[in-house]
Amino acid sequence: MSAKLSVLMITKNAAETLEKSLASIKKISDEIIIVDSKSTDRTVEIAKNYLAKVYVKEFSDIGKQRLFGFSKATGKWILILDADEIVSEKLMKEIKSKIENKRIKIAGYFISYQNFFLNIPLQYGGENYRMLRLFRRKYATISPSLIHEHFKLTKGKAGRLNGKIFHHSYRSISQMIIKFTDYGIRTAKEKYARKERSSFKKVFLYPAHMFWARFIEDKGYEDGLFRIPLDLGFAYMEFITYFTLAIMSPALGGPRRKKIKK
Repeated sequence: MSAKLSVLMITKNAAETLEKSLASIKKISDEIIIVDSKSTDRTVEIAKNYLAKVYVKEFSDIGKQRLFGFSKATGKWILILDADEIVSEKLMKEIKSKIENKRIKIAGYFISYQNFFLNIPLQYGGENYRMLRLFRRKYATISPSLIHEHFKLTKGKAGRLNGKIFHHSYRSISQMIIKFTDYGIRTAKEKYARKERSSFKKVFLYPAHMFWARFIEDKGYEDGLFRIPLDLGFAYMEFITYFTLAIMSPALGGPRRKKIKK
């Protein structure tokens, strides 16, 4: 009997991409756990069409949302997937092979990502990476975060899979700007909670450095000039982060000034 695989997904108004994502794991998933943050589009309807177990929960922290879904999963293996991610045919076959092989002692697997901008694949500028996304349920932990939760193995060794997850994170300029604005504000809140302060340097120089790092240092230009709006978008997110942090802080970079009683 094959090991049971639970696919865990967090959603919020994901109707645009959800169906393709769910279709890509339909053949290998034994259960689909979706924690939805009160979507107002067809997200829940689409999820139920794929027999997903849907739990509606107010969003507070993506790590907490994922932990809640984690607690509902029953599979020996967990696959983490976002609603804008598609499991490639090669990866699907690999996952099936690994979880059905009882002799394999690997506790989890890092999976490569193929990111897209305006439906064009990217290879450079920080868009080529691997993340731990498939693991044995009893051997992993999730740390809370407002933006990107972190997965860690508590026991056993990690391996790597060759198949990729196709990530359609930047589908249009308007969608990208909305996403980066949201990420920037949430990042500012995280930094504020850690008592980090903003400064003129962070507000005005960090965004320029972000663009330079992605497009020049990490050779984003190798993908083509079409990706300039994407790297400008990352610079914009950096600006939003530290500008928002500056508003949240009493002063740019400096210590709190005590009021002098007269």
